[in-house]
Amino acid sequence: MYPLHYIEPVFRPPSEARSLILQVTNGCSWNKCTFCDMYTAEQKRFRPKPIAELEKELKALAEAGYPVKRVFLADGDAMTLSVRRLEEILHLINDYFPDVQRISSYCLPRNLKNKSVADLQVLQNLGLSLMYVGCETGDDELLELIEKGETFQSSLDALSKIKQAGMKSSVMILNGLGGPELSEQHARNSARLMNAAQPDYLSTLVVEFPMGSERFAAPFNGRWRKLEQMELFREMQVLLTELELNKTIFRSDHASNYLVLKGVLGKDKQALLDQVQTAIERPGVIPLRQEWQRGL
Repeated sequence: MYPLHYIEPVFRPPSEARSLILQVTNGCSWNKCTFCDMYTAEQKRFRPKPIAELEKELKALAEAGYPVKRVFLADGDAMTLSVRRLEEILHLINDYFPDVQRISSYCLPRNLKNKSVADLQVLQNLGLSLMYVGCETGDDELLELIEKGETFQSSLDALSKIKQAGMKSSVMILNGLGGPELSEQHARNSARLMNAAQPDYLSTLVVEFPMGSERFAAPFNGRWRKLEQMELFREMQVLLTELELNKTIFRSDHASNYLVLKGVLGKDKQALLDQVQTAIERPGVIPLRQEWQRGL
């Protein structure tokens, strides 16, 4: 019998494919972002998993001899838990898997509002070393429209705490989030946020709505539509032009992206801009993902 008991669906970052996905919470405590349909099902109502259940799962895995080197704390909102609860979880992981190399989690900026840098350092010392932060945008107007419950400043405050605590941050920005009208300010203010935060990793994916965009588009009062391919590339061009990063690993290779981009910013900035420029000015020269190849 499999030792882990998940409440489906379970989501994780692509880079955690080989990690133990430990579901310490179910769903998302905020769950109001209009672009997100991940936790809307009835069975995904937010609930922390009891410590006793987590210990039972970890003990069974250890006794079965499962090799665990990396652990991802699921679902989308593990960092809403108290520092005390997180400490308990991290101690259990280390007790049963003393050779664990990395523990990571999604993190909403609001999760850190009442956690100090000292609190985060305690968690970092127990192995929690990487936070995946979905900033989505650095534009305050757009953050309000998508009901993110965050601002430029709240996002920057959280990313700054993560850095001060000695943790790494991996930030996600959503290409196409603002539609045509807000595209440029979305790109410029997202770059401004990243320049201030200097994250360790930065990724972009193309916003898509497999279940329909009506709920998302409603607050825009007719000002939003899905960006065409070239519009997405031009938005990316503005973002890359405005980014002034020192040593951030950049990836735009999610299955939703038409144009795959990989590099380190800033040293690869011009090379990445050249790729985008070629895709805009010389269609067909750079291979793009076809619609059937994209994972939405």
